[in-house]
Amino acid sequence: MSRPPAAERPTLALIAGPTASGKSAMALTLAERDNGVIINADSAQVYADLRVLSARPSPAEEARVPHRLFGHVAANDAYSAAAWADDARAAIAAVHRAGQLPILVGGTGLYLRTLLDGIAPVPPIDPAIRAEVRALPVAAAHAALGEADPAAAARLNPADTTRIARALEVIRSTGRPLSAWQAERRGGIGADVALRPLLLMPDRAALMEKCDTRLVTMFADGAVEEVRALIARGDVTPTAPVRRAIGVPEIGGWLMGRWDRAEALARAQLATRRYAKRQYTWFRHQCPPDWPRAERGDAASINRLLGAAAG
Repeated sequence: MSRPPAAERPTLALIAGPTASGKSAMALTLAERDNGVIINADSAQVYADLRVLSARPSPAEEARVPHRLFGHVAANDAYSAAAWADDARAAIAAVHRAGQLPILVGGTGLYLRTLLDGIAPVPPIDPAIRAEVRALPVAAAHAALGEADPAAAARLNPADTTRIARALEVIRSTGRPLSAWQAERRGGIGADVALRPLLLMPDRAALMEKCDTRLVTMFADGAVEEVRALIARGDVTPTAPVRRAIGVPEIGGWLMGRWDRAEALARAQLATRRYAKRQYTWFRHQCPPDWPRAERGDAASINRLLGAAAG
């Protein structure tokens, strides 16, 4: 299928960056100014049960401009980056058909990469192989990967349990390295749109302080009640992805008597700061160098975002 000429590609705005960087406020301003529709690209904000704890837009903010893919997933649903990318493609196409500007907003790098670059067509992994690999200590798994896929073993951090296990199970199950499958990515829309991205990258010290302050507000404004209701549900297992969302294990430990409120808050703040640092690093190293960066989502940054297409 031929690609449309660059001048004919529909515009897709993208505001990305670490948590608490001001993405939502910037998107709201842009959407009100340019007839936009905000489309969520945050893996925690998809869940209906975590409005406060995931920092989803408030009902008042959602009433100001159209929002899509916020709170549309039940807590007991298995939802993946591939599923989100399918939903996002449909939402973006609908916004374009309506003559409006789709504005992707979020900090989940895997979501954005899957949507823009596509997904590797890795066949389903043999369950027995997966169980065998996941049972290995990380050192043993890394050593085994060194024999089966030396390039992957050299590339990955020896302590990265998740990525090492994934690379090992793929080559054992399919006979091909994960890198070979990733070279055949399918379904990305990056070449079909005029992407106008902006990375919000605030001062790191200020960002960490904002993360801590926001957690205090969340604890006072309903996050505890959200987690209490989530735990009380009989259909959400402890291993469900929503139970791993930042703040849920920390508040859950308090509610179950493992530590007190102050400890729960401190743990949630630490987890958020660590997450923000990982996001900061990911966006700095994984995004194309020509994507504009800004510290604040002010009017100048909005004008910069819409000024030039990427890709």
